[in-house]
Amino acid sequence: MLTGRIALVTGSSRGIGRTIALRLASEGADVIVNYLRKRTAAGEVAAEIEAKGRRVRPVKADIGDPEDVKRLFEEARDFGGLDILIANAATGVMRPLLDISEKHWYWTFRTNVWGFLSLVQQAVPLMVERGGGHIIVLTSVGSGRVLEHYGLVGASKAALEALVRYLAVELAPKGIVVSAVSPSFVRTDAVRFLPNSDQLLEQAQRQTPAGRLVTADDVASVVSFLCSGQAQMITGQIIVIDGGYTLPIGRLDGSSFTSSRGSL
Repeated sequence: MLTGRIALVTGSSRGIGRTIALRLASEGADVIVNYLRKRTAAGEVAAEIEAKGRRVRPVKADIGDPEDVKRLFEEARDFGGLDILIANAATGVMRPLLDISEKHWYWTFRTNVWGFLSLVQQAVPLMVERGGGHIIVLTSVGSGRVLEHYGLVGASKAALEALVRYLAVELAPKGIVVSAVSPSFVRTDAVRFLPNSDQLLEQAQRQTPAGRLVTADDVASVVSFLCSGQAQMITGQIIVIDGGYTLPIGRLDGSSFTSSRGSL
């Protein structure tokens, strides 16, 4: 249980972030709901959290904007501090790498990579005041696998995973554990930006040994566990949630091994 804990979930007005915010509230946490554009949706999430008997504060902030991030944590301090940071908000351009401009690169890395690190820098003093904390960032199987037009976002997710390892070592003496959760395909609005998304999701489901796609609830369950005292010794890890999708399943044919997964 997370009773008495205060959690900040970025990008929690919809999708996976919304589900995580509601799960943490169900476990007893008070929640800061961060959003950028979906004010009405954030208000709906806040109302659901209040209905669970928990405190909640919606805060509009662009994670890629240093002044917005600073203000977000001023709100967190006013709310009572911080024990849990879930870095879920992300952005990116879905194009072949040869079509990526400098503007696309900086926009994606500003939010996905620098945004995460700036969140951590602001969160740590608040967590130290409360005796430690948990930091979890949402990454993607596209950090290590090739998805069509996903190269820029995949590179930013790979950078996040490197940051997780370094931050885990730096912050362990402060009682702060850092990990990443890496889901495979989840049927959310974000997936719709991938080329041929419906076909991709159908293919992913067929190729998942568990027989179904990962859901936002699956992700929230793992995040909730990682925020608990039972997971205190899990740090610097990339936790893959994929129903077996990324396992190198294949068949032996003489001396050769043929993967069943293709380029995805």
